[in-house]
Amino acid sequence: MLRPRSLTLRAALAAALVLPVVGVAQAQATPAPSVTAPPQAMPTATAQPPATPPAAAQPQMTPPAPAQPRTTAPAGAQPPATPAVNAQPSPLTQPPPVVPASAAGARPTGSPPSAGLPPPPVPFVLPAIPDIAPGFSAPLHAIPNGDLVGVQQQPFVGLALQDAIAMALQRNTDLAVAQSNRRISNYQIVAAQGAYDVRFQLVPAYSHSVTPAISSFQAGPGGGPVTQDTAGVTAGVQGLTQHGTQYRAGIAGTRVTSDSTINSYDPFYQTALQFSLTQPLGRGRAIDQQRLQLQLARTNATIQTDVALVQASSAVVQVSNAYYDLVAAWRNVAIQAEGLRNAQAQAASNARLAARGAVAPTDIVEANTQVNVFQDNVFSALQNVQRLQTQLKSLILGNPGDPVWLANLVPTTPVAQIPDEPQLDALVASAIANRPEIAQLRAARQNANSNLAFARDQTRPQVDLALGYTSNGFAGNPLSPTANPIFGLFGAQIGAINALIARSNAVNPGSPPIAPVVPNLGSSPSYQNGGLGRSISNLLDNRFPMYSAQLTLEIPLGDRTAKADYAIAQEQARQVSLQETAVLQRIRGEAVNAIQGLREAQYRVIAAKSAREASERVLLGEQRRFGAGTSTTFLVLQRQLDVANQKGRELQAQIDLDKAIVELNRVSGGIFTQNGIDAGSLGGATLQNATPDRSVLPAPASAVPPVTRQIEPAQRKPL
Repeated sequence: MLRPRSLTLRAALAAALVLPVVGVAQAQATPAPSVTAPPQAMPTATAQPPATPPAAAQPQMTPPAPAQPRTTAPAGAQPPATPAVNAQPSPLTQPPPVVPASAAGARPTGSPPSAGLPPPPVPFVLPAIPDIAPGFSAPLHAIPNGDLVGVQQQPFVGLALQDAIAMALQRNTDLAVAQSNRRISNYQIVAAQGAYDVRFQLVPAYSHSVTPAISSFQAGPGGGPVTQDTAGVTAGVQGLTQHGTQYRAGIAGTRVTSDSTINSYDPFYQTALQFSLTQPLGRGRAIDQQRLQLQLARTNATIQTDVALVQASSAVVQVSNAYYDLVAAWRNVAIQAEGLRNAQAQAASNARLAARGAVAPTDIVEANTQVNVFQDNVFSALQNVQRLQTQLKSLILGNPGDPVWLANLVPTTPVAQIPDEPQLDALVASAIANRPEIAQLRAARQNANSNLAFARDQTRPQVDLALGYTSNGFAGNPLSPTANPIFGLFGAQIGAINALIARSNAVNPGSPPIAPVVPNLGSSPSYQNGGLGRSISNLLDNRFPMYSAQLTLEIPLGDRTAKADYAIAQEQARQVSLQETAVLQRIRGEAVNAIQGLREAQYRVIAAKSAREASERVLLGEQRRFGAGTSTTFLVLQRQLDVANQKGRELQAQIDLDKAIVELNRVSGGIFTQNGIDAGSLGGATLQNATPDRSVLPAPASAVPPVTRQIEPAQRKPL
């Protein structure tokens, strides 16, 4: 049993802690009245007798700072009654007098000076506050299930950090999309190279025509219409070289059948072999649109690879941070559970002491409140575990049907080894050499240079040289010249001339005779007589060649479009320079922060460990004093809270140190070699399971009512 003197001290201390709080609440709830009377005199040291026995002259035990949690009695509980130790009320039980602002600090006449005492606070003027949901209290429900949602509670599934990172690199959906973008960029290179593919063309043709006779020389048999049939085929290849040269080679063959009276061959065959080249000498010689697109496609493929590596680095950091946060969450559950056990033990001890009359009943209420606080902390910690498990699974899995979703994950990787603190310049140099952001900027610079070169080339005049060569072949079935109406007219005239010659020779027998005119209508060369084979032979013998050369010069007057495009390309190149400067500054800032974060995290771990050990010693001493009757339940509970808080601070400091090490590896660029990151395999498992012609979404079903219950209007309480 405690002595009555100690019990009186404890009751007076509880009253001193409760009543000022009540007074402040009343002062805030009641508007400040306008005070016109002069301020009352402050009570002097001789005006009141001592409010407590001499034992109260010891230092009073006060609650900790407001930043620490404070245990309070349940709503509706009355504060313990304070035994009357004096006939006059104590100043501790009276609310402070309200003093006008003009009179604050003024000393009434006749009152002794109060040197060192601060003036009373000026009352707050609060705005109008509405009464929201008066009489509200949380509804009572049955205690819900405490298991984690969506996982099998037992057994726990251990997961190492390296396994989690490997799963993320293979299954993360964002990395799978990045890998797909890399493939697309490679396909774009192939598409750009398609501009230099050789294009083959084959054109078979046939035509039949009947044209009217418009003259004796353009008529068919008997002066009728002309009927002509043409059948042929044309084949050729054409393309573009990577130096801008356009080339074309083709061969053609045609068979023509016509009954025109002026034709000397029917049918006849025409063949041709053609070659042509066009080479730009001005604009388009150094670079053209096709070469520009190929260069951009290649650099864009490099950029997509760098983007995938940046996303992989970010994924590793996210997985590592989520993993360490899950470590902290599970350990926080253990810390809060230990605090709950200590609070339950303290509550049981207070119940035994209260049964013997050694402590007041309010001590039991305080201990039970502490138990409820730690119960709330335990379930809040479990909720954080569930949230972090879901976050980690979202990072390392690529299929909502993966059985890992049902696993209750528990981290198994020990605390990370603390690396040596690097020098700032060495860390910046390592980042510049290994970070994919630098390679991405270099590729962007190549793109800017390509666009700038193309825009500069477009300002030049266009000078194109075209060369051509054609070898023609011809052969046919020759016709009799007499069938030609022109030659028939000549034959009649020659016959008349020969008749005159014969008459002249008969009249002048003594004169030398005149030789008659022998009609010579000519004959076609023998190498033109034949069919298609003869025509092809004439083609190969180059009997009917044709050569051509052409120079095209084009100078746009003004050329404002090309000049404007060149200025735009220059500005875009300047923007790349600014981006390079910004990235270098960002890398240096990240390097400074990474080193400082590593250093400060180590200091925090040391300080938090010392603070935790000190709080445990303080709790042990407070429990001993409580057992001796010289402490209070409030102080013991506060010491328990301090121990739990210091353990949490130490845990958070260690987790922050682990994250600082991860950040240091990311900044230096060593995160790729440490985790074996290969750009070609990122997201491969998830990307392989994706198909272009099948959706993974479930088939649309009939209307399904929502599982959440809607509150009816009648159940809603008005404000």
